[in-house]
Amino acid sequence: MIEEGQPGSRHNRHTMRDTPPQERPRERLMRYGADKLSGEELLSVLISRGTGGMPVREIAHELIIAFGSLAAIADATIEQLKRIRGIGPAKACQLKAAFEIARRYEESLSGEERVELASAAAIARHIRPRLQDRRKECFFTILLDSRQRHIRTDVVSVGSLETTLAHPREVYDAAVRDKASTVVVAHNHPSGDPAPSDEDVRLTRRLVEAGRVLGIMLRDHVIIAGSKYYSFRESALI
Repeated sequence: MIEEGQPGSRHNRHTMRDTPPQERPRERLMRYGADKLSGEELLSVLISRGTGGMPVREIAHELIIAFGSLAAIADATIEQLKRIRGIGPAKACQLKAAFEIARRYEESLSGEERVELASAAAIARHIRPRLQDRRKECFFTILLDSRQRHIRTDVVSVGSLETTLAHPREVYDAAVRDKASTVVVAHNHPSGDPAPSDEDVRLTRRLVEAGRVLGIMLRDHVIIAGSKYYSFRESALI
């Protein structure tokens, strides 16, 4: 990740003034529509302007380089976003707010027709698209109602290349707030091996115990590795 003070790709720097008006992201959006813009261009429109001598297109470019995808930027924390040169608290909050609006809009489309996620295979199909091209472990909570229908999916943490961390408080916070009956947790193994690590087993046990105290069942812990998955429930470990 490119942090403040590190050298960037300044040899390719150009300001928005150097770009012909018809090729600037905002003008292209108005002329052709948002769906015709690249992810970098959309970020440029959202960020709006550069800062500290950095053009807005360079800030957007470094966001893409640092996180790898729009999905990873959406899942980043405020503190992680602020590590990018040119992203301060205000711009980090703009990005988080925009991605949260998009997430809520997507959820609203389903209305009352909630998808049933009663099996590990269904959970794997549900979460796998959010893990495409992820080089780090990402830990998710999936909230279900009493009929095992999807309420919402949240990212809890994004870890290093080898590990990720999740605390029971973070896992069950949204479940308590949204009155979920059941929680499923899921994370990926970028290594391609879905077998649980010792830490995965220990964490699952802690989550089961915490769920019992709160009266919210941990239904499953699903590990995704490419096209394969591992289910603690199917393996009789929950």
